[in-house]
Amino acid sequence: MSELNRRQFIAAGAGALAAASVMRAVPAGAAPFGSADTTIPAPPNFPGGIPLYQQRYQNWSKEIILDAIWTCSPVTPDDVVRLANWAHANGYRIRPRGAMHGWTPLTIVNGENLDRTVLVDTMVHLNGISVNPGAATVSAGAGATIEAILAQLQNNGLGWVSVPAPGVLSVAGALAVDAHGAAVPAVGESITPGTTYGSMSNLITSLTAVVWNGSEYALRTFDRSEPEITPLLAHLGRTFLTSVTLQAGANTRMRCESFTDIGWRELFATGGAPGRTFESFLDRTGRVEAIWYPFTENPWLKVWSICPQKPPTSREVFGPYNYPFSDNLPEIASDLIGQLTVGNTSIAPAFGQVFYGTTVAGLAATASYDLWGWAKDLQFYIKPSTLLLTEGGGAVITSRANVAQVIHDFAVWFQSRVSYYQSIGQFPINGPVEIRCCGMDDPADVVVDSAGPPTISAMRPRPDHPEWDTAIWLNVLGVPGTPGMFAFYREMEQWMRGHYSGQWATFRPEWSKGWAFSTELPYKDADVIDTILPDTYREGVPADENWDTALSVYNTFDPHRIYSNTLIDQLLP
Repeated sequence: MSELNRRQFIAAGAGALAAASVMRAVPAGAAPFGSADTTIPAPPNFPGGIPLYQQRYQNWSKEIILDAIWTCSPVTPDDVVRLANWAHANGYRIRPRGAMHGWTPLTIVNGENLDRTVLVDTMVHLNGISVNPGAATVSAGAGATIEAILAQLQNNGLGWVSVPAPGVLSVAGALAVDAHGAAVPAVGESITPGTTYGSMSNLITSLTAVVWNGSEYALRTFDRSEPEITPLLAHLGRTFLTSVTLQAGANTRMRCESFTDIGWRELFATGGAPGRTFESFLDRTGRVEAIWYPFTENPWLKVWSICPQKPPTSREVFGPYNYPFSDNLPEIASDLIGQLTVGNTSIAPAFGQVFYGTTVAGLAATASYDLWGWAKDLQFYIKPSTLLLTEGGGAVITSRANVAQVIHDFAVWFQSRVSYYQSIGQFPINGPVEIRCCGMDDPADVVVDSAGPPTISAMRPRPDHPEWDTAIWLNVLGVPGTPGMFAFYREMEQWMRGHYSGQWATFRPEWSKGWAFSTELPYKDADVIDTILPDTYREGVPADENWDTALSVYNTFDPHRIYSNTLIDQLLP
């Protein structure tokens, strides 16, 4: 692409990307097929009637950016069928594209040859939503956002007990990576029928995908009772869903209390310790998240609870995203980010202090320490304007009784390593630690006949350890481009995999985040990708429903690998 055309194309998106910025840019514009503004060769014999345009691609953390790639927006599921058969006949690959809210290069990979790749934007047209109140289900097109789905469910008195924090996610994108929330049953809590504390994938009662039928690609609907469905419930982009039907339960009112005055040593104490501990809040409400800014003492703790009646001290909210201070950075924070991205990592302690101070002041200024409203309005709190950071970590699968010990061990290890690097003048980490818990993909949560849990979900139960009923998410964030960050993530990943092992726990990746770290980049450790990670989904599960059988299903339904890229080719060969 010439420099002139490059500038024109970026300008069409309403603003150039500043190198020092990690805030989301205004979405890029598009140059339609046949326009003089297009700058790359058009795909040949493209199916008529399907809008095709050249567009920019940018993932959540801005670590994958492409100035121009052919993108289309099918209007109907039959259009997707035509696209699939066109791709097969012309040697192309098609990659479903949703909200682009992800880190993992499951859509496109930096540096791969994309001359014969077309992105398929599902969010323009394939976004219909239909609620069946009598059956307590919702059917949605692949591109419907989970926020829009929950709004329709709420209008019918229905909801989910646990959802991811960003409502902008397309439902198919969320399901592809077994998206989850931050909820386990509180002590004594009655489980709401129709909901699950595991991944969203465990809510699926049926799905429709475009699959190879032996002679061509065609639409096929899979019920939850069919054995072939289990690998499709969380598939990492190795198939193409056009619609899904999910179960739901009675909607609830919730309360969310924030605490910023609890020291990390008290909060992350071992099991049974006195005081305001993560374990005590989890037992009381089942819904807890800690955000621990770097080089600070007190995390920002959110505690959600089921609360039918508004407490006198709570402020009622009528929509989601109620922490505006976390979505719009003060000028000093933006200045510090600029310094970090040019290599002045020693200001990391100041960066953490600014964010902690902004949180404390923002909660007070917006009267947000104690909120009350409908469940979705308290659970959605990450917007596209939220600070864009990269992320490493994963899930520790263990029993509820081990939660405090798991978190304590990690907090002590993390503090020790950060302090060590600080002592030698290195600051590889400058973002917060995020700690959450959720349940597993319990087959008992599914209200229809089920062939089993999602095969490669991080929350898939281990039959050999039925006591492992909890997934503990331990993630560390950082500003993209920070020197030494990926080496730290590699060290952390290896420690977590080794420490959380044996008879008390196992470690699994969070598919949408960073994993398989080399010292320079994520997704580059061949031993993790080729052996260690697949073995995680062979251990303790039946041989007829494991990693290898999932690969067989993917290759049966897409033998020509039109739904793949170079990372998926390695991970799911």
